[in-house]
Amino acid sequence: MVSGITLGQFLPGKSFIHKMDARSKIVLLMAFIVFIFLCRNFVSLLSMTIFGLIVIFLTRISFLKYLKSLRVILVVTILTGILNLFYGRGDVICEWWIFRITSGGINNAIFVIVRIAILVMISAVLTYTTSPTDLTDGLERLMKPLTIFHIKVHEIAMMMTIALRFIPVLLEETDKIMNAQKARGADFESGSLIRRVRSLIPILIPLFVSSFRRAGELAMAMECRCYNGGKNRTRMKVLHYGYRDLLAVICCGAVFTGVILTNNYFGALI
Repeated sequence: MVSGITLGQFLPGKSFIHKMDARSKIVLLMAFIVFIFLCRNFVSLLSMTIFGLIVIFLTRISFLKYLKSLRVILVVTILTGILNLFYGRGDVICEWWIFRITSGGINNAIFVIVRIAILVMISAVLTYTTSPTDLTDGLERLMKPLTIFHIKVHEIAMMMTIALRFIPVLLEETDKIMNAQKARGADFESGSLIRRVRSLIPILIPLFVSSFRRAGELAMAMECRCYNGGKNRTRMKVLHYGYRDLLAVICCGAVFTGVILTNNYFGALI
């Protein structure tokens, strides 16, 4: 069921990662994404994977929660891995008709699957450990230089945060609609592909209606609280960098430096 998907949720806690500044977590996440794609061999990929698992452990959140976040892209991940089996050089492992699986293709498939899985789980760390308010403030502060070009960074940050937080709400709503349709005799699993696609129409229509209704209620609530964007807006909680952020930057810098060194020393294996 889609209700078990935890993507976009905030899980309060008092861990080391929870207490870090939101801006540090956003910047380090972006750096992590860049460097995991710079991995060119299994040594560097393994080091980034171990580092990501350590970060997940430091959040003190059940690892099962992170595995649930992979449900959204599980099919895409597996399909991408299978497709990469047929792209690569090296010794031929298996060959049939026009399809050829090589050692390089296997390496490509492993790299893609591990990269996607660790990226999704590390991205979940940001939403699991950062409250919507801190996430909005962090995004706004990081994009503040764009105000020079008269860009409304606060509104952009607010829209991004609301969109992210609406994911678990919409997933829960989808699950309720599916259960209601199944109770009325709807079948979403049998029949041809076209029939199963058509069976989704009774889900999509009420989901769109519910989404617009929730958006209207949210807009009404914001207006009742006299929300007027970033102009003259004060904050109850001001973001501050601390020793945790400095320690995290040092650790990430050491790991990222190790990735560059291992790439140069061991070379590319894919």
